[in-house]
Amino acid sequence: MNAQSPSLAKRAPDSPPRESGKLYADHIKVYPQRVWGRFRKLKWTALAVLLGIYYLAPWLRWDRGPGAPDQAILIDMPSRRAYFFFIEIWPQEVYFLAGLLILGALGLFLATSLFGRVWCGFACPQTVWTDLFMQVERWIEGDRNRRMKLDKAPLSFEKLWRKSAKHAAWLAISVATGGAWIFYFNDAPTVLGQLVTGEASFAVYGFIGLFTSTTYLLAGWAREQVCIYMCPWPRFQSAMFDEHSLLVTYEEWRGEPRGHAKAGKPVPGQGDCIDCGLCVRVCPTGIDIRNGQQLACIGCALCVDACNSVMEKIGRPRDLIAYDSLARSEARSQGRHDRLRLLRPRTFIYAGLLALGAAIMLAALTMRSTVELGVLPDRAPVFVRLSDGSIRNGYTLKVSNKTREDRAYSLSMDGPAGALVAVLGQEENGAPTLEVKKDSVGSFRLFVTYPKDAIDEGKFPLSVTIRDLTTGEVSRHDTVFSAPR
Repeated sequence: MNAQSPSLAKRAPDSPPRESGKLYADHIKVYPQRVWGRFRKLKWTALAVLLGIYYLAPWLRWDRGPGAPDQAILIDMPSRRAYFFFIEIWPQEVYFLAGLLILGALGLFLATSLFGRVWCGFACPQTVWTDLFMQVERWIEGDRNRRMKLDKAPLSFEKLWRKSAKHAAWLAISVATGGAWIFYFNDAPTVLGQLVTGEASFAVYGFIGLFTSTTYLLAGWAREQVCIYMCPWPRFQSAMFDEHSLLVTYEEWRGEPRGHAKAGKPVPGQGDCIDCGLCVRVCPTGIDIRNGQQLACIGCALCVDACNSVMEKIGRPRDLIAYDSLARSEARSQGRHDRLRLLRPRTFIYAGLLALGAAIMLAALTMRSTVELGVLPDRAPVFVRLSDGSIRNGYTLKVSNKTREDRAYSLSMDGPAGALVAVLGQEENGAPTLEVKKDSVGSFRLFVTYPKDAIDEGKFPLSVTIRDLTTGEVSRHDTVFSAPR
């Protein structure tokens, strides 16, 4: 597959020539032109849905009972909890986050093998916010030709107010973006009120400023440079393509040789491409898809809409530039018909891995316990010799009660016979009981004592077990008992 370097990709016809003798070429600003069509409508739909989810999700409520946050999606850093509707993730369950990232990666691999750079062209945050920023720019400064003319014009009142209005709108969107991100880490109505009254913490204002500046810089100024130079994804996604993946392709066999033509007047020996350059002018990264597959192509398919509009005007068949597979394009060049092959070995592998990962995640989530025990032996000193010669070890117990009710747990221990088990603050002769408040971690001091004649090894295993007195659920933790040799 011909993946050209972005520096070799053909730029817009009106791009100035690069100066020789420079190690790095000057940046050539891209002025994408407005275009209409099915892929442009699809991009607007994706933009509206994704931005709607991003801005509205922190305001969804979910009743978890008294004393618990009622925000449906919340990452509560002070309490060290992550909430997603009915799911509550504790810090020690970070593997759920790792599993979610793995599922996301596998889903992206599958989508790429099927539909090419569909993520980059329609769902990537950089694409979504850049599309929004460019639309605001068109509303204020006009379409491509007007924007180019305005940039070249000397400073005037009109240029000043249009540029000021554009950047003010960009900053407003950036502030809304940064503010919405903060809402995912704080109760949205509460932090919004604090922001309005100036009572929010310095960290809140600092992170809003950080995300505001990055959104403004990346979507307003960097734009296509993020996709071409900063993003690592285009560098290795071609490993997931094959000849049956859906990509933006130019039907070279049909379009060449290029030449000007008028509607209803085909020129003998000339291809369908009239070299109008509209496919280049609408491209958000400024490349010419007629040069073949390129790293800078994000697969947005706007050039397909542009070319189809031209083909309709001159009375030629649509899809000279098509969102199709290379295999089907090659078959058409030979007068054959090739079906779309979505079910292929690589898609089966990606889909199977995705299904397996989802099943493991679902099983782990279904079988996750509501109680968890941690046992930390004392390190200084490792053991204590009492006046009667017996050996005592101290342990710190951490009992995590993941329920929304106060719970009590009985404690037992498996090890050599003769041990005396005591919990600090409780009678030594009674059976230890550990009481833990709802949705919290209880800390207890455990002392295990063995008579000197009951042990003859320097270190041996112990197993500490707690049992929920309400549900009978058990949590076990293995540790060791240390003694002098």
